[in-house]
Amino acid sequence: MTDVAHELIDLLDIEPLEVDLFRGLGVKGEAPGRIFGGHVIAQALMAGYRTVPEDRLCHSLHAYFIRPGDPEVPVIYQVDRSRDGGSFTTRRVVAIQHGRQIFHLSASFHIDEEGWSHQHRMPEVAGPDAWPDRAALRAPHVDRIPKERLPEFLRERPVDVREVEPRDLFAPEPADDRNAMWFRMEAAAGQGPQMQHCLMAYASDMNLLGSSLRPHGLTFFQGSTMVASLDHAMWFHAPIRFEEWHLYSMDAPFTGGGRGFNRGSIFNVDGELVASTAQEGLMRPLRPKA
Repeated sequence: MTDVAHELIDLLDIEPLEVDLFRGLGVKGEAPGRIFGGHVIAQALMAGYRTVPEDRLCHSLHAYFIRPGDPEVPVIYQVDRSRDGGSFTTRRVVAIQHGRQIFHLSASFHIDEEGWSHQHRMPEVAGPDAWPDRAALRAPHVDRIPKERLPEFLRERPVDVREVEPRDLFAPEPADDRNAMWFRMEAAAGQGPQMQHCLMAYASDMNLLGSSLRPHGLTFFQGSTMVASLDHAMWFHAPIRFEEWHLYSMDAPFTGGGRGFNRGSIFNVDGELVASTAQEGLMRPLRPKA
């Protein structure tokens, strides 16, 4: 288990302050001037879990990013116990920094029930060993990164990612919006189902918004587009064992009006659909200031 993986698990084990009130920390240097969106999703989900009986697991969450998170100060998570029903429990979580709301999450938790079963098949792609890891993918581009951004560009990540058919980071050709990556976090081994959900929620914010950029020959590294997640939705379908490889299959059926809409399906190595995601993101062309 790497130090950064240890750190992430510790950071998701948020600190209780009072009844339904929790404090979480960000990772300094994780992104330029902001907390990674998946980090806030995962901590907010954990805050909800801390108020729910252990026999109920999250089956869906819906979140809005309101303001960028400040990695230099703690985030306060306030949980509203919206409903405790016979089969479903509903929670609303508000994240606060500097006295202002930065993020909202609504989550629903469900007891284990039997029912009919159906799913789409996992796409047929080469396995994770066929593709370079993130370090190998980024190494050739070191000379193209400003010195002040280099530590963030090269720093170790807690999640192992293998992009399927990766594009050039700075000058890609327009491509199909459909794309995929393999990912896992070996440090997830031995974690309970609640933490497995939070770790998967953290990772589900990775690369998803990039699907909207692909048809337009854009990437996050070109500096020509303002890109930010606006919301995030996730549905859990089956138990998560994130220490094992999972395939994240993504697409973007629409871009327009300065926004892009993205969808994702997450499969385990056995081809079982374990989670689905949807996200709308800002993709505004940067123009010189008058």
